Order: sequence, then structure tokens, then C-alpha cells
Amino acid sequence: MPGRFVLLALIACSAVAAPHPDWPNLRKQMRETLHVPDPLPRLESKSYGSFSPAPDVVADRVSYATDYSLRVPAIVYHSAGATITKHPALVVINGHGGDKSSWYAYWTGILYARAGAVVLTYDPIGEYERNKERRSQTGQHDQLVPPDDMARRMGGLMITDAMQGVRYLSERRDVDAKRIAVLGFSMGSFINSLVCAIDTSIHACVLAGGGDLDGPGGYWDSSGKKMCQGIPYQSLAFLGDRGPMIFALHAKRGPTLAINGTADRVVDISHHGQDFFEGLRKQTIAVSGSSKDVFDFTLIPEGGHSPYFLTKTAALWLEDKLKFPDWTKKQIEAMPEIETHGMKVLGPDITAVSRDDLHAIPDAVWQSQQESYIYETWLDRAQVAVRTGAP
Repeated sequence: MPGRFVLLALIACSAVAAPHPDWPNLRKQMRETLHVPDPLPRLESKSYGSFSPAPDVVADRVSYATDYSLRVPAIVYHSAGATITKHPALVVINGHGGDKSSWYAYWTGILYARAGAVVLTYDPIGEYERNKERRSQTGQHDQLVPPDDMARRMGGLMITDAMQGVRYLSERRDVDAKRIAVLGFSMGSFINSLVCAIDTSIHACVLAGGGDLDGPGGYWDSSGKKMCQGIPYQSLAFLGDRGPMIFALHAKRGPTLAINGTADRVVDISHHGQDFFEGLRKQTIAVSGSSKDVFDFTLIPEGGHSPYFLTKTAALWLEDKLKFPDWTKKQIEAMPEIETHGMKVLGPDITAVSRDDLHAIPDAVWQSQQESYIYETWLDRAQVAVRTGAP
């Protein structure tokens, strides 16, 4: 019997002494694997004037630097009648084929500017003003380019674009750097799951049309979008059980919401329902060692693949985390909704914004500096980096 007690004591001691994950080092490994520069490039932001896309809303045309000496064109929405000095802020990461001219991008900008937030939308590499013909829905960043390190660099560029957007907002005089959230839809939800695991300056994170980070051979490993999803996710195998580990990194940073439709077959939510997310939460709590800030999740009955950060549910969650200066919980609950693009959204009076208005870069500037924006420049510079073994 005494021997048994000694054995049990040794087991208990070894369990207590089990080391916790080295969270900073895991973030460092993720950055190195996906070639996210540390430190980030100098921001070198530029402004090109503004316009009014809706009553009482102003949209600034700006650009900022990212990796490979490239630049990101962006539109930044904010209230025209601001009465406070510091505002919460949002960054929107688009899905495949999307950019700052996509309906949900400008809708998010106008909607949350009315709430008193500053909202940044931008073009992913290969789309709109980062396409040499200024076209949208090109899917250039999906073109598979060997070797696999090119895909890791593509994922890293997309992460860097978003982190630089957060940094741009944090340096604006009208933004409270402690109240910045990042919203991602579809492919953007995947990129955002990594952004919010790496960047501890972000306060809140919303994953719409995604967040169902599964295991080996699952949806995200097998994604047909190998350049910006499949290979980057496979490359994070050193994390072990990637979903729980990534969400544990989120929890160490702050709150996260995954919001999906139960009928979403694009990212396999139809097979990743209530049981999947409940199991993922339990695994994340076990890894994190606490339930504090472990992600929330919401499933919209019969909902499809949609940018659910425009819903009343998401707005209420964001209000709780960011404290919008111009909205209260009671006001949000009373707001009317409209059915559009297969979903119910807030902002029934929001109308389309002209594509021409959403050019961030003046034509003369863009024509003379085209190489600083387009996919082909990234391709050339990334291939050189692969050949030379550059970080």
C-alpha cells in the first residue's frame, strides 16, 4: 500500500510539473514558417483624399506598405460627426475573389462607421488595385506555384497585409489601439484565424464562414485552394493538434467568435456542426488550461456561406467586446434587418458604392507605381526569396 501511494504521488507530481506551451515561441515559429516578417515592414502610409459613401459617413483613400516592398490600397470608413477622440476599429479580410469593392466590404464599412467605429477594407493580392488590369474575382492568388514554400509565402503575405492594417489603424489619432477587432470571411476567416493567433495587439476576432479548424486530412488540409489555405495549414503541423492550439493562442490574446450557417457546405460546416464546435472548445480549454477567452460560436439555422459579421448576432457580440460609442445593446436589438445575398443583415438603407469611388489610388499614381501593387511583382520577388533562402 505505501508503494502505491508513492506511485500515485509521483504521477500527480509529474502531472503538475507538465510544462505549459511556450506561447511566444509558438507564435514565433508560426511567423517563421509562413515568412511573416518580424519586425513588420515600416508602414509608410499615404492618404489620397476622401469621399462620402453614405450620409454621415466619410471614407478615406489610403495605402500602406506590406512585405516584399509592396503596398496595400485601402478604404477607411468612419463617422462624419464624431464627437469623441478615440474610436474602436475593425479590419475586414475578404474571401476568395473578394476585395474592398465587394458588397459586404463596403456594407461593413458603412454599417459599423455608423456605430462609431473606424473600419479598414483592403484588396488582397491579385484583386482589384492589386491586379495589373484592376479586375476583381481573378483568383490570381489561388494559382499553384511550386515549390510549397511559395504557398507558405502567399499565406504569410496575406497575414502581413492584415497585421499591417491593424497597425495602420492603431497609429491613427482617432482610433483606440486597445479596441481593434479583425473580421474575416471564408478564406479571410482562415487567414484571420492565423492573424489572431499571432498578433497579440488585436482585441477581438470574428471568423465568418469558417473557424472549423479540423485535423489531418480534413477540409483545411485538403482545400483545393492550396496556395492560401491547404499548404499553409499543413505547414503548421508542428503545432500538434492545430485547431485547439491555434484557438488556445487566440484565447491568450483575447475573445473570438466563430459564426456560421448550418447549411454551409463550402467550408464543410454541414459536417462541422454543434458537436464539432463543442468538442473543439473542450480541446482548446484543455490546451489553454482555462476557459478564459476560449472562442464563442454561433450557428445560424439553415444559413449558407455568408459574411455573418453583418448580422445582429455579430453586432451584439462586437458591441459587448468593443463598446461602440454610437450604439447600445438595446439599440442594436431594435434595429431593422433586410434580406440580401441570402442572409439577414443590419443596415436596410445601405446602397451600393460605385466601384470608381472605391479606387484608393489616383490613376496617375497607380499607373506610375503599378509594380508596387500587383501579383506579378510578388511572384517575381517571392521566387527570388525562395531561390536565395531569404526569410
